[in-house]
Amino acid sequence: MAPSKVVESAAAAVADIGDGASIAVGGFGLCGVPIDLIEALVASGATGLTVVSNNCGVDGGGLGLLLDQHRVARAIGSYVGENREFARQFLAGELEVELIPQGTLAERLRSGGCGIPAFYTPAGVGTLIAEGGLPWRYAADGSVALASPPREVREFDGRPYVLERSITTDFAFVRASRGDTFGNLCFDKATRNFNPLCAMAGKVAIAEVEDLVPAGALDPASVHLPGVFVQRVVKADDSREKRIEKRTTRPRAHGTSAGTSAGTSAGTSAGTSDGADGADGADGEGTA
Repeated sequence: MAPSKVVESAAAAVADIGDGASIAVGGFGLCGVPIDLIEALVASGATGLTVVSNNCGVDGGGLGLLLDQHRVARAIGSYVGENREFARQFLAGELEVELIPQGTLAERLRSGGCGIPAFYTPAGVGTLIAEGGLPWRYAADGSVALASPPREVREFDGRPYVLERSITTDFAFVRASRGDTFGNLCFDKATRNFNPLCAMAGKVAIAEVEDLVPAGALDPASVHLPGVFVQRVVKADDSREKRIEKRTTRPRAHGTSAGTSAGTSAGTSAGTSDGADGADGADGEGTA
């Protein structure tokens, strides 16, 4: 029988995360965000953290909870446009930020999980990504205190490529729609975008699972992330309401026919459940 990796609470799961730790955090917009683990980390008091995540939450939600308490020293991500406090801290010189093209971020995490130290990509050639000079940290007077270094560029088959280092972290937080006690995980829709990659990159991956079943209960063909990548499992809080980052529904017109009403209802359902819209194209997934 497969050993159980289940721990009794989110607080117990993050208890050994200390100051200065690096953490890869799954989620896409507000979909699949491991909020139980994030809140437990806030309560733990750990600070000076390096966080790797596609986006750094929103004001007062997700990783924004850590930002609000100035517990993040460095953030590595791709999309940060929905968090005013993040922008304020970055421009004020309180937060170091490395922005990465989204596909490159995904591959840096995946490669780290596969033991590949670096890879070449055409993304970023001819930009500050390759040439260096992208602001990572500002000084209090608004000048650039720390900038990105230039990266190696090589030519393959007549096309230039930039060298990117893979990412590994001390810990990883992920949220799965379904999983078993050994850590085999399944993700629903857009929640699959970064959660598996973050788990792979973390030396200790911690999964909060909505529907937790015994080992062996999952169809192997349905598993998106094998349990070999997961070290701890905690049952997610079922009572928590899932947030929607941006509602994009239209009010139903009065006096419409049944067909029109049904079409409007279907469109509304798709917008709030299947991620039809949002600032980064996926945030409607918040109800998935």
